Amino acid sequence: MTRSIIRVSGQEPEKFLQGLVTNDLRKLAENDILYAAILTPQGKYLADFFLVADRDGGVLVDVAAPLASDLLRRLTLYKLRSKISLEQIDMPVSRGTGPEPEGALRDPRHPALGWRLYGKALPDDGTDWDALRVLHCIPESGIELVPGETFILETGFERLNGLDFRKGCYVGQEVTARMHHKTQLRKGLTTVAIEGEAAIGADILADDKVAGQIFTQSNGRAIAYLRFDRAKDAMTAGNARLRWHPAQEQA
Repeated sequence: MTRSIIRVSGQEPEKFLQGLVTNDLRKLAENDILYAAILTPQGKYLADFFLVADRDGGVLVDVAAPLASDLLRRLTLYKLRSKISLEQIDMPVSRGTGPEPEGALRDPRHPALGWRLYGKALPDDGTDWDALRVLHCIPESGIELVPGETFILETGFERLNGLDFRKGCYVGQEVTARMHHKTQLRKGLTTVAIEGEAAIGADILADDKVAGQIFTQSNGRAIAYLRFDRAKDAMTAGNARLRWHPAQEQA
């Protein structure tokens, strides 16, 4: 896990971020850490991150390192006349699923994902993160979450506590709200059983039609993006065979 930290400080950093990201910054006072994303005006994913209350009254943005430069650039563009400061800082981030060290914060996405610790580098505790993500269908930056392409509702973002529909406006909110009010999503992430291996992003075929793509795989299961109207009980991805049981996988 390679992470970068962007510190947002100055006058009312929460107010600045509130109009940009998918979660409600008012919750930060009670929880110390939130999960959120920033979207395009068309509602497509650009980056997901953790928002952490900083000791100096600012907000730390914990983002995957490959997305940090673009996120900092976008936040700078939105800054305008806001009296806030943005800087990328050197701060270690540790995580684990065992006993929580002092100062650790619970991962807000799912209880199985353990804790995160800021400012101290701890050794790897041996957690199989891919296995946990596949088991609970939790997307990862740059794998299941693709900048400029992904719609976050199709990735279970509401289930992962990264989205608040009552907070008011933010960039991409209108499209996201419209998708939310549909009776049912027609595409999205789910888990499938897999025999064999397939390349990340490989097409899933059902009756010789593309039904989606395969992503992270572990212990005979995988995260898949499926068109639900085309998905079948038996499918293929490369040389791998897939089986999808909607009632079981989405329970």
